This record gives sequence, structure tokens and C-alpha cells, in this order.
Amino acid sequence: MPRTPLRSPRRLLAAALLAALLLGTACGGPASAGSGEARDGGDLTFLIDSLGATWIPNNSSISSFQGHIWGHVTDKLVYVDDQGRTSPWIAESWEQNADATEFTLHLRPGVTFSDGSPVDAAAVVANLDMWAHGAPERGINPIGLFPKTYAGAEAVDPATVKVSFSAPTLGFIPTLGYHGSILISPKSLGLPAEQQADPTNDIGSGPYIIESWKQDDHVVLRKRPDYDWGPAALGQQGPARIDTITYKVVADQQVRSSSVTSGQADVAYNPSPKEFALFKAQGLQVGAPRYLGFVNGYAINTRIAPFDDPAVRQALQHGIDRRQILSTVYTPEWLPATSFIQSNVPGATDHSTSFVHDPVMAAALLDGAGWASGPDGIRTKNGARLELTLYPNPYLAASKDVDELVAQQLRALGFDVRLQVFDVITYSERIKLGGNVAPAVEVTRSFIDAGTVSGVLTDQENGEDWFDLGTSDARLTDLAAGIARASDPAARDELLDELQGYVLDQGYFVPLTEIVQRLYLFSPRVHGVTFNGIAYANFATAWIDD
Repeated sequence: MPRTPLRSPRRLLAAALLAALLLGTACGGPASAGSGEARDGGDLTFLIDSLGATWIPNNSSISSFQGHIWGHVTDKLVYVDDQGRTSPWIAESWEQNADATEFTLHLRPGVTFSDGSPVDAAAVVANLDMWAHGAPERGINPIGLFPKTYAGAEAVDPATVKVSFSAPTLGFIPTLGYHGSILISPKSLGLPAEQQADPTNDIGSGPYIIESWKQDDHVVLRKRPDYDWGPAALGQQGPARIDTITYKVVADQQVRSSSVTSGQADVAYNPSPKEFALFKAQGLQVGAPRYLGFVNGYAINTRIAPFDDPAVRQALQHGIDRRQILSTVYTPEWLPATSFIQSNVPGATDHSTSFVHDPVMAAALLDGAGWASGPDGIRTKNGARLELTLYPNPYLAASKDVDELVAQQLRALGFDVRLQVFDVITYSERIKLGGNVAPAVEVTRSFIDAGTVSGVLTDQENGEDWFDLGTSDARLTDLAAGIARASDPAARDELLDELQGYVLDQGYFVPLTEIVQRLYLFSPRVHGVTFNGIAYANFATAWIDD
């Protein structure tokens, strides 16, 4: 019988290390099966990989790490579930005009920030302006996926906000549920950036407040006893049941997971998918929610040779065996990609034939492009080797394992593939979309509504220009602009279908799998956790056993 990891020296050492790390912060009790009956009280410890370099709300709320904290300290105007369905939250109803250029929001009465000030129309206008424009002169960024067509908002009365756009913007209401669209008090928004970087100065209206924090170490949240306006879709609008949530930074994946298995912590972020079966056999719970957005895959820099050649990009697409990736690296929680957009996004369509695994086709594409096999198996053309460097994305679970397998598959086709591994900070500094560093960037991105896609794939309205095309591809530019400015949902879906096919047929994006970016390992004493459309765990609905 194989030795159980709970008894291995490394795991025992991990537990001892965590016990020292947790001194002075809240910690959950020993794990047990528990009754599962809802109860109030208790303290939960969540072990997380990292907490970023800044806490300025606009600059940190879309982070895979700080987003967990902001999701409990703040509210949103609408709630979006994992199927992209939008429902009321702080905005209890809304209307739009015929061409989707004007929206009227009706706010829920009685909602307050934790300092007692009202979440009224003036506060909502201040937040909308900040999401749209930021305050660059103060070092505060706009929210990247907030509609670029935003023309302004006005408080009609204390409970009514009218929002205007310069062009049709069907995605406005869903985008209010995006994790960057968090409601912060106007008093906090007016602070200098260096004061906003202290999260205790950033007042939200959510079910928890920040009780204490230490940079790069921990954040402790305490529940608000007066909270009574959770989203109706979750069935709980009153105060949270759990008294405190401590987010503790523990960089080592095994230490995080071992601490949950040993009962020293309640939740571990980003456990290894390879150990899911073991965790479940030990009575632990695994959370692997899919989010709304792009799949996991490679955005190709079309300006870096030889990936400026469509045939080479297409060979890359057809040379990857995604089924082998799923069966080797992942578990049944993962699904094969069928487009470059997640299949649960409204408007996503199946274009998997554009990148089906076909090594014979891939080889023929490379032959036709003039890349001939050399004596060492690596293809060459005009004296140049067919080289590709992959940079595993440290934000994605098992990225290195995936890239190692992809490297093996592509080497069999004649690519000379190398891996360069960076930690989170170095990766963020060095690996950028576009530029001259990485020909292929392993990337994903959450989004709530497909209308925001144009602001990612192209450089329109200061978009991110994932493929470094600028305005050189007129068809891509036209399709993206048409989606962004459509006023009819059916017409927009047709354009979105066309865009998906075009991007994939051009080899601009190489899909791998449907993304399950945010992974969770839960102690059996944790119950009632929910996940939103961006796959964040919500503990406002949860409870824990003694």
C-alpha cells in the first residue's frame, strides 16, 4: 500500500512550518466531518499564494489574489452567476433605451458603507466615473474592461442614476458584476493614491470590513452585524455567519494543502490538480469553478518570426494534443476548449475544428511554409531553427506541467521548444503581451460580457492588442468594433460567432483547455460556499462547524 502523504516527512514539516506562520493570526480548529447544519460564529483561515504590491482598489480589485478580499469588503451593483445570468443587487432594477446608449439604475434603499454613509446615487456616480477614467494624475488606473463608450452619469435623485454612452453598449449591465466594479465610498475614492494603498482606508459596503493587515503577510476580515443587502440570487441577504476570515500568505503549494489536511487551516488556494483524487479520498472538498471569460491558451505575437506566418501559427494549433493534456495533467473538472471563449459565456460557439489535433496536417503546414526537418529532428529554414520559448504562467495552476507536455508534443513536429520559468513578480515584470520578448504568452482573462472582447483583442480605444496587430487586420478590427457597438443582441451574437472563427482560422490564439483558474481545497468543516461568474469563493453564505 502506498504511503499516505499525510505521514510523509515533507508534509509533517509543512504543517510545522505553517503553525509558526499562523502565530498572531486567526486560525480554524481541527478538521472534522461536522453536522453541516448552518450556524453562526467561528473563524476561517484561507491560505493564499500571494497578496499583490498595491491595495489601491482600482489597481488591485481585478487581481486573482486581492479580488478575494474586495469581494467580501465591497458590493456590486448587479450579481452575475457562473452562466452569465444577471440579477439585482445594489441596483434593484434598471431600464435601457432602444439603442442601448442610456441606462437608468434604481438603487436599493437603506444600503450603507461601513462608515455609515449612504450608498446613494451620488456615490454610484463617483464609482462609475472612477471605473471609467481612473485618476492617472494620482496613479489610479481605470478598470480595463469597463466600457470605453462611457460618456457620463448623473444622479437623478438619491435613488436613481442615469448612465449615458457615446455608442450602443449592450454589455454595460453585466459588466457591473465584473470583479473590478466594486463600490467604494466617495470619501475613500478622493484620497491620494498612497492613502488608498492602505486598505483600511478603503471603505466598502460589503458584509465584512478589514480589521487588520500586514503587507505580504495577512489580511483579517470581520463581519458587519448590520449587513442586510446581499444579492437575492444567493438566498441570504443578512449578516455573514462566519465571524472572521483570515487570508494568510503561504507561497508554497504543498504547505498550503498540507495545512488543510492536517486541520491547521480551512481553505487552501490553488492546490495541485494532480492531488484532487487524494484530497477527496481523505474527505476534503475541492472547488474548481469555471469562470466567464477566455479559455486558457497562447496569444500569439504576430510580429515575431516565424509566427508572423499564418501557416506556422496554424501548425502550432494543430500540433497540440489537448486530450492528452486533460488526461495527464488535469481531472474531470477540466473540459477541452471549443473556442477561445469559455463555453459558459453567452454567445460562445463551437469552433473546435479550427484547432483539432492533427499532427499530419501540422507537419504539412510546416513543410509548405519551407520548414524542413534537420538531422537532429528540428526544422530549419534559411539557416534559422524553428524555435519557441514558453513561459509558464504562475497565475495558473499546473501551467508548468502543461507547458512541459506541449513542449514534448511540438518537439515531435520539429519545434525547438524551451521553457523559461519565472515567479509571479518577475513574470509580471518581464512577460507582456506584444513587444519583442514572448512569441506566445499563456494567457486567460475573465470577463462578464463578450462586448468587452474588442478592448482586449485589438488596440481600439486603447485596447490591449493581444496579437500585436495594431490596425493591420481590418477584418478583425471591424468585427471587434461591431460587437462592441451592437444594439441588437442577436446581431451581436452573429458577429461574435464570426469573430471566433476568424481569430482561430488565422491562428492568432491557440486554445488549450477551458479555464479553471481559481482552485480551492476546503476542510470538511466548511459548508455553504458559493461561486460567482468570476469563480471567486463567497464566504458570506458559508458557515463552519466547531
